[in-house]
Amino acid sequence: MRTIDWVDGAVELVDQTLLPDKLLVLRIATVRELVDAVRRLAVRGAPALGVAGALGVVLADGDRAQIAELRAARPTAVNLAWGVDQAAAHLHEGREAVLAAALRVRDDDIAACRAMGERGADLLEGDRLRVMTVCNSGGLAAVERGTALGVVQTLHERGRLAEVLVLETRPLLQGARLTTWELARMEAPHRLVADAAGPYLLAGGEVDAVLVGADRIAANGDTANKIGSYALALGAERAGVPFVVVAPEATIDPRTPTGSHIEIEDRGADELVAFRGVRVAPEGTQALNPAFDVTPHDLITAIVTEKRVIRP
Repeated sequence: MRTIDWVDGAVELVDQTLLPDKLLVLRIATVRELVDAVRRLAVRGAPALGVAGALGVVLADGDRAQIAELRAARPTAVNLAWGVDQAAAHLHEGREAVLAAALRVRDDDIAACRAMGERGADLLEGDRLRVMTVCNSGGLAAVERGTALGVVQTLHERGRLAEVLVLETRPLLQGARLTTWELARMEAPHRLVADAAGPYLLAGGEVDAVLVGADRIAANGDTANKIGSYALALGAERAGVPFVVVAPEATIDPRTPTGSHIEIEDRGADELVAFRGVRVAPEGTQALNPAFDVTPHDLITAIVTEKRVIRP
């Protein structure tokens, strides 16, 4: 199954807001529809956003205002802007050239995820690994297989996976809703864990490796990822457990010197005070909702891309 693809002149993507209850594929024919899908997280995950950005340029049909709107739809994930730029660089050659460039972004992501899975599995030592993850970094975050969860899938295929401990990932529960759904489909053993329990389990020796994805990697190796990643990195460092970031080369942003220069998206109060329309906090409650945090490079054991292993 592909999370996002180009089919008969339109973008088709899995609406991730409905999972795990319903698997619905949206057919998107306009940039406005795509921007809405990006902003409400119907499509999410850095690699998938890169593909969405590239395909969205095709939908824009040369309208630079629409292209700019799409490029700015999610500020933290650099892949969205990168994907837009990859396709937009061919606007002067005509629509077919733009489409060809966008499809290369899609195909390169498929190949990159498989390569990252192999490289990451090769990096980790041990035959029956207990792995912890946060958010969703599987096929739903890419086109196929995924980044950090792609490593998990490769370990499982090699018979080297004992268990995945999945952080629920408040407030939108991408771990609980999406990662567990993907792990069940690949028949990989897993258990769901409350976010705050992650560092405790690391301290107790329950985890052999932490694998996370990334939304932007600064030039010095500082990495922005889903909120909660920094706490896991601190716990992993204290416990002597490898903390490994898995992300394509496109996620590395040489124009961002350090993590302090990364714009962190605040998703607003609604996601915290209610869930799927059900209020969980008193009326009028104010909230602070950073969607990402930044892990300093000196807490990262390795960054695995499709081309190399970086030791920050």
